[in-house]
Amino acid sequence: MIDAAPETYLAQRKLLRILGLGFGLAVVVGGTIGVSIFRLPGPTAALLGNTWLILAVWTLGGLFILLNANYMAELATMIPKAGGPYVYARRAYGEFAGFAVGWSDWLGNVAAVAFLPIAFAEYAIALFAPSFAGITIVAVAFLLLLTFLNSIGLRAGSGAQKLTSFLKAIALFSFVAACFALGGRHNSTNVGTTTLAAPGSAFGLLVAVVLSFQLILGAYGGWNSVIYFAEEDENPGLNIPRSLHGGVLLVVGIYLLVNLALLHVLPLPQMAASKLAAADAMQIVFGARSGQIVTALVLLSIVAVVNAALMFTPRTLYALGRDGLFSTKAVVVNQGGTPVVALAVTVLVATILISLGTFEKLMAIYAFFAVANNIVLIGALFVLRKRSPDSPRPFRAWAYPFAPLGVLLISIALFVGFIISDTRDSIYALMMLAASYPIYRLIKKKSV
Repeated sequence: MIDAAPETYLAQRKLLRILGLGFGLAVVVGGTIGVSIFRLPGPTAALLGNTWLILAVWTLGGLFILLNANYMAELATMIPKAGGPYVYARRAYGEFAGFAVGWSDWLGNVAAVAFLPIAFAEYAIALFAPSFAGITIVAVAFLLLLTFLNSIGLRAGSGAQKLTSFLKAIALFSFVAACFALGGRHNSTNVGTTTLAAPGSAFGLLVAVVLSFQLILGAYGGWNSVIYFAEEDENPGLNIPRSLHGGVLLVVGIYLLVNLALLHVLPLPQMAASKLAAADAMQIVFGARSGQIVTALVLLSIVAVVNAALMFTPRTLYALGRDGLFSTKAVVVNQGGTPVVALAVTVLVATILISLGTFEKLMAIYAFFAVANNIVLIGALFVLRKRSPDSPRPFRAWAYPFAPLGVLLISIALFVGFIISDTRDSIYALMMLAASYPIYRLIKKKSV
């Protein structure tokens, strides 16, 4: 996999520095808001059983992500290079730690690139051709279409991201407005119900809050998409912190509005029993056409998320290749600013996963690494503050060390909870981590 002469591709390594705040906000919002906001309100309501508790936990989830954005903004502006978490782990802990973080991050993102086109195909077929059985064909065709768009260049990919994220936001605001404007007159059930049967004890309530908090954090996945493009931002020291904090706040606001809209239309018992609360709300508001409206919203959400993932996932391979931890051909960038080899490898692996259907296991394993990597990166903030106190930091994390330390403690608790709740996949993840060292040594040997 490793070529002996990385300098061969030196002239082709340059990424285009053309991105700004607009793209940063678009990739955070578009890369975060997906299918989860349509699926999770029901299970969350079932766990918590109280309107105010539901809104409080969604808010707490957003605040936790905002605190993560706080420390991540310092790392991304201190080391404004393509590659995301890999770059910071490598600087703080050394090459192998960076390799382990980079490969687990890339593999998990590839699994998402495979999973989401399958979801897109299922919804698209349900909307346009219910009798068609070719889910894999539609999924691969959708993936290749977005791949072609991104292969044209960074301007095409970023333009598509801005457009799809804007349309998604407008669609969700329209959904909220329709629920508030039309929901009450169609719903004769007791909308005022704000509480179901409460958990039987304080411990039961705590468990319900923790479980719902874990669910809600899944809806915020993708919040850090902009950090992968630090090398391509015109002013990363200014734009990345604004994109991270502004984007997360926009997502939190949208999530709260959607939940308020659903609670306005649906009685709490009905919402708690629903697998797709948005569809039930649309049924009340729009009647027979509700299914098509919600499906269209889901499709639009998936397009924006997949486009974002296709843009940032290859940047990790690009960074690994540049540092001799993957084929140096991964640093080849076309005239439009796209790392085309890294994109091709990413799409090839995603296509194989779509065909094999093995991405679900990878996503479960990635969930382990996502939490573990978050702990590693918070630690990197402390390590680099101590080791490199005089390095330029265009943005410094607020309330250091207390805010990052609080995030670290919560992340450790979540990590322990993940191991307890999904021990089998945790063991698989640890086996993958153990196997990464001989792979790393083999790559290093071939690169000599």
